[in-house]
This record gives sequence, structure tokens and C-alpha cells, in this order.
Amino acid sequence: MTATHTRPEAGAGGSSAVGSVSGARGGSHERRAPGRQTGPAGQGLRDVLALVLLPVPLLVAALPAAFAGGGTRRWFGGRGESQRAEAQAARDAAAEAFYELDTAQRDLKISIETINAVDNSSRGRKAAEDFAALGRRIDDVSHAYITAVDAHDLDRDDLEPSVASSARTQLTRAKDDLVRVKGELDRFGQGLGALLGSAETQLARLAPAVERARQALLGASNALDAVRAAGLRADELAARLAALAPELTKLNQGAGKHGVAETLQRADVVLRDAEALRAEAERLPERAAEIDRRLVSLRTRAQALTTRAGSVEPVLSELRRRFSAACWQDLQQVPEQAAVNVRQAEEKLAEAAKARDEQRWADATSRLSTVRALLNATDEAVSAAGDRLQRLDAVAKDPQQEIERTRFAVRDAQRLAMAGRHTPDPRHARPLDDSVTRLDRAIAGLEGRHPDYWHFLTETEAVRQTAARVVSDIREERGGGA
Repeated sequence: MTATHTRPEAGAGGSSAVGSVSGARGGSHERRAPGRQTGPAGQGLRDVLALVLLPVPLLVAALPAAFAGGGTRRWFGGRGESQRAEAQAARDAAAEAFYELDTAQRDLKISIETINAVDNSSRGRKAAEDFAALGRRIDDVSHAYITAVDAHDLDRDDLEPSVASSARTQLTRAKDDLVRVKGELDRFGQGLGALLGSAETQLARLAPAVERARQALLGASNALDAVRAAGLRADELAARLAALAPELTKLNQGAGKHGVAETLQRADVVLRDAEALRAEAERLPERAAEIDRRLVSLRTRAQALTTRAGSVEPVLSELRRRFSAACWQDLQQVPEQAAVNVRQAEEKLAEAAKARDEQRWADATSRLSTVRALLNATDEAVSAAGDRLQRLDAVAKDPQQEIERTRFAVRDAQRLAMAGRHTPDPRHARPLDDSVTRLDRAIAGLEGRHPDYWHFLTETEAVRQTAARVVSDIREERGGGA
């Protein structure tokens, strides 16, 4: 409702006066606040009192003029005065309806602005459009009410009864239209409950979220200062903190410029990044000490592996002397590869140490991870040669132990496959039958002058893995009960 107004005040005798309102719809309409009105009866009483207080000579002269018609108010009574009172009552009721509609529209406008500030969805946009359409209907009925008020001066002395009756009809119609549109406004407002509740919740989150983000940034800055005071540069962390400065500027500019939803999202991102920064800064001294420890430990391990790698060649000589080529050919490159790996590990250790001195923590950590991987691979290769010789020695002396171990695994799987059944499930029986055949072929391969013991060991290991897989499948199908 675009009109500005003053709530009407009751005049004498229960009536009120409304001044003229200027401007078309969309302009500024100012209703003049009414004062106390003096009716005909009150004026007559004052006239009589004035006459009574006159000196007697003047009183005698004034009496004829006091009751004559010329130059005095006309006395209304009966139906004429009743028509005026009814019109004034209709005017007061319309003014009250106008005031209530204007108040409801102002209140609902605040709700719409709250929703628009937060919700940019299609539902939020539709609510704003529907409110604008309601506003146009409110302007129409308000303009009709203001026109009706301006058209009739119900306080005129010479108001005709017919004019008062016409005014009452127009004002009653205007009041009814105002009440009807207010009903539409109330129903529209009730339908905004969910949207308004969500918007108010987000607005309630806004100030605390922004404050938490600011405090997190302050905490990160303080942690970084403490690290620098301890002699650590933390250049990477400082750069990341500086990158958050534009985000802080936007947070300070507020939701009025960037919107509530965007500001909330920005506050969450700043909070997360600042807290991560603070945590990393607080861990930095411990991280530096850990890098120092790893440098010492990996250097020691590299030296030990250099010594162990020297024992691989005698092991290979023993394997070549006692076993067929198939048992050791895959180990031929171990000594050379071990030397290469250790040399590369030492180079990466030097790079890691340099990165540590320059406080490039990420680079130092990355180099140390590479060193560890190289040494692990070397350790496995060097250990594999010794393990190979040990296992081949054992099976050459007594292959029966390996055979029995494998047969036991197959028989155990077969018993489980037959438990509670007359015939085994083909899905279980077939791989077990194939495993028996595979084991028999591996045993037969031990015959001859130069048996391939390594092939025998790999075959028995594969048979045991098949049996274990069948057992796992059966137990899973039976719910783990077998």
C-alpha cells in the first residue's frame, strides 16, 4: 500500500473527520489528523450562555437575532442527523480497515524481504511476484477508499441527507473491499510459513557463522606467528593465509552486497581452511622433528641394506651350484638392482635433507617417502634370495612335509563341501578336483636328476590358495556357520 496515513481519531459524539488526500495510486497520500468537532447542539448551548451573560439591555436586543435563521448554523435533527451519523460511522470503519490492511502489508513486506535476501529459488521468486500482484490489488482498493473519503465532507453544516446516504454506501463498499483484500493478504502470509522459517533460520546463522570464520582466521594468524617466533619460516602456510584475505574482505562487506546464502557458504569455507591452517601451523614443530628423525633412520637403513646386498651374490652362487636354473633365474638381477636402489635412496636422502634445511616441508616429506619405497623394494629383493635358498633346502631334504601340508588343506576343503550333502556343489567340487590333479602333477615333477623344486613349491602354494578360497566361499554361503 503506497499511501502514508495517520490513524483516524474519534471526534466528538463518536465521529471522526478525514481531510483531503492528494495524489494518484503510487503517490503519497496524507490523511489530516482530525480535531475535536463541535456539533450543532453544542454551538446552540454556547449561544444561549452568551446571551444569558449579556447585560439586560443588550440581551433584549440580541434575542430576536439569536433565534433567527440568517447568519447562524442550521439545526439538523431527526432523519438528517441520523444519515450523517451513519455515514460518519461508515467512514470510521473504512478508515480502520484501511489502517489494518496497511499494517498487514508492511509486516508482510518485511517477511518477503527476508525471504528474498536468502532464497533465490523458484519458490522464493514466485513469492515475491505474488506479493507484488497483491500489492497492486491493495493499491486499487486503497485508491478507491481515498477517493470516497475525499469526495464527501461529512462535517459540513449544510450536508444533505441524500449526500450522507450516498457517502455511507460508497464508504461501506470501500471498507468491504479493504477487508476482502486483507483476507487475501493474510492467507498469502500463512502460506509463506516454510519459506520464512528457512530464511529466518539462515539469517540467525549468519552473524555467528561470520564471527566464527573471523575468529578462525585470527587463530591461524596467531599460530603462524608462534611458529615464526620458534625460528620456522612456514612460507607455504603464510601464502595460504594471505590467500584468504580477499574472502575476509567479502565477509566484512556482508550479506547486503553478496547475499545471505553466498555469505554463509563463504564463512564455512573460510572457517574450514583457517582451522586447517592453524592445525598445520601448530603441528609444524613436531613435523620438523619427525622429518629429522626419519632422515637419521633412513640413512641407517640404507647403510644396512648396502651391507646386506653384498650377501646376495654368495646366495646366488649356492643356488646355481645346487639347483636347476628355473629355481634362481628370476633372482639374477637382485644384486645389481639392490645397488641401484640404494644409490637412488641416498640421492633422495640428500635432496630431503636440503629441503629440510630450506624448510620446504612438503618437498622433504615427499623425498623421504620415495626413499622409503626404494629401501622397501630392496629389502624384499635381498630377503627373497635368502628365503629362496632356505625353502629349496627344506623341500630338497624332505618334500613329503610340503606334500602332506597341501593334501591336508585340500581334504579339509572337501570335507566342508560334503558337510550335510550327499553330493558336493559343482562350484566347489570342480576346483578341488582340479587341485588334486595339479598336486599330483607337481609331485611327479620331482622325479628325475634335476627336479624343479621351485616350480613344485609354487604349485603347492597355488593349490592351498584354491582350497582356502573354496572354504571361504562355502562359509560365506552358509552364513559363517561351518
